[in-house]
Amino acid sequence: MTQPAGKLLLFGATGDLSQRMLLPSLYGLHADGLLPEGLTITGTARSDHDDDAFRAFAGEALAEFLPADRKDDSAVKSFLERLHYQPLDASKTEGFAALAEKLGDISNGLAIFLSTAPWLFGPTIKGLQSAGLACGNVRIGLEKPLGNDLKTSREINDIVASAFPEERTFRIDHYLGKETVQNILALRFGNSLFEPVWSARGIDHVQITVSETVGLEGRGGYFDDMGSLRDMVQNHMLQLLALIAMEPPARYDGTSVRDEKVKVLRSLRKITPAEVPHLTVTGQYTGGAVNGKIVPGYLDELEKPSSTETYVAIKAHVDNWRWQGVPFYLRTGKRLAERRSEIVVQFKPVPHSIFADRGGLLHANTLIIRLQPEEYVRLLVMAKQPGLDREGIRLREVPLNLSLDHEFAHARRRIAYERLLLDLIEGDPTLFVRRDEVEAQWEWIDAIRAGWEASDMHPKSYASGNWGPSAGIALTERDGVTWNE
Repeated sequence: MTQPAGKLLLFGATGDLSQRMLLPSLYGLHADGLLPEGLTITGTARSDHDDDAFRAFAGEALAEFLPADRKDDSAVKSFLERLHYQPLDASKTEGFAALAEKLGDISNGLAIFLSTAPWLFGPTIKGLQSAGLACGNVRIGLEKPLGNDLKTSREINDIVASAFPEERTFRIDHYLGKETVQNILALRFGNSLFEPVWSARGIDHVQITVSETVGLEGRGGYFDDMGSLRDMVQNHMLQLLALIAMEPPARYDGTSVRDEKVKVLRSLRKITPAEVPHLTVTGQYTGGAVNGKIVPGYLDELEKPSSTETYVAIKAHVDNWRWQGVPFYLRTGKRLAERRSEIVVQFKPVPHSIFADRGGLLHANTLIIRLQPEEYVRLLVMAKQPGLDREGIRLREVPLNLSLDHEFAHARRRIAYERLLLDLIEGDPTLFVRRDEVEAQWEWIDAIRAGWEASDMHPKSYASGNWGPSAGIALTERDGVTWNE
């Protein structure tokens, strides 16, 4: 059993991610007594703070981003006492000696959360090594982006592996920390109801949608380099696909779960350049209205020409025994009609309807797993409407609902980073992404991007506030499938 780390080091401690997610998450763990006793949290960034200034900065972040019911003056005060700070220019090796001195004795273990620009991975890892901060009791958590294709991803992973072996490397995908995402495993492998039909025998198709109503939100430089395919599909959506499609693991641990996920990712059918125009759709939003508010187009926000996609839809296949012939439709985009992350599993219709002669119309069962903004699992089933049936049997689709917000109303809904930070501190790798998973994802994504380039595909325009370009609708309609909207 891995021992919890005695110290936590946060790179990028004064950035937006730290203010909105990391500091509130660590406070939540502290307030609930889940952090190891005596754990110190040292922040580092270019900002020229001392301990007191960083504590004041953290206090302001908590005041702004903590929910009102979580604010407790006594808990905030004791949490801030855990915090320390050391300024650092991570591009220069010489600054790491002072960082090591600030951390002090790390014999009880050190966990590092590293969020940095890709070009800084090399200097940062070299600096950690030079200061003795990469020894056997140090583990490192890596926040994306970890490259922008297979080649650069391998380069970064090689740099990290020169100091941290795989068992001490924790690649973060915050979607895996979401409660409903983990409930996919509970739903599939904790119930005997679904497994007999969870295959090409019983499932017609699967839809995965991650839609946003926001635009660039100050991330123009980063997003324009990445686009929706690399920003959302390569990590979050392929991880969701892997959880839906994976075989039952032998046990719930980091090795077994990730072994099964990587098998799925390696089984994704490569989309060839000739198939790319027929199996993928790209789009870029123009001006429009979202939630009743007029919003500008992508190029207006970016203030320069760009062919970066803000929408992508893909028809994918998993070429293995379980899923042969079952299409997986993936869709993500910015400035769409509503904010939603969900998985829709469409089952096949019953082989024969006994109600057809009596006028009863059947719909195939549908399972909807909503990840955000609401969290629920909904199974749509057929039921008979009350009545004497003199004019035929009337059937209606009704939902069987498991609302996590309702069923677990008294359990606090945690930020995904709370679980991931605690797992990093405690050394549990189950919800982190292994190198072979990342590289299998990039290999599939790179083939699509190569096809776009070979086909000279350009994003189709769509008005903000809609569900993307009409070609995205046609992608499924050709198969007689309608997106769940």
